[in-house]
Amino acid sequence: MDGLLFDTEALYQRAIAAAATEGGHDLTSASSLMIGRPVDQSRRLLLDLYGSAFPVDEFFAAMFRHFDLMAATSLTLKPGVVELLDTLDDLQLPRAIATSSAHHRVQDHLNAHDLGGRFHAIVGHGDYTASKPAPDPFLVAAERLGFEPRLCLALEDSHNGVRSACAAGMMTAMVPDLLEPTDEIRALCSFVTRDLHEVRRIILSATA
Repeated sequence: MDGLLFDTEALYQRAIAAAATEGGHDLTSASSLMIGRPVDQSRRLLLDLYGSAFPVDEFFAAMFRHFDLMAATSLTLKPGVVELLDTLDDLQLPRAIATSSAHHRVQDHLNAHDLGGRFHAIVGHGDYTASKPAPDPFLVAAERLGFEPRLCLALEDSHNGVRSACAAGMMTAMVPDLLEPTDEIRALCSFVTRDLHEVRRIILSATA
């Protein structure tokens, strides 16, 4: 969801910067490392980098407060989202969201753009044992859709997301947002595209 359907990763980076400034922290070395990581992993990252005295709970409370204020006025869809969903409807292809975000945040984002009924399953924080890069989120999504993972195409914008989908045994495509693919990530992907318009064209050509 984040960075793939919605242009939220950039908002998260702004929220991290705002929370760091508010708390008087220099998180220059950490902000990019938090991209694509769930809160529990980012929490451990900050404590490893800055020590056990870092006020991590206060920081994340401030970060989410800033993010929610920004999202209320600046949340935008990534290019090609609606067109891709329309094509999946035409082809009668079911789809799911597999994210580390909380369910209430997923629904808020979807409802803000009238996308609330356009997914057949939503797998969010609390629905699986281990977060990305573990395969659990995608395995749960495939189970809820009723398909074997090998028959699913996973779309991801982050390195950990690609690792997760590949570990689940899915065909994996990266649509880069803030992170470009490395050689390792390219090797895990069936293809890398610039946006969801290109994903849509590939799906259409494969089903023609």
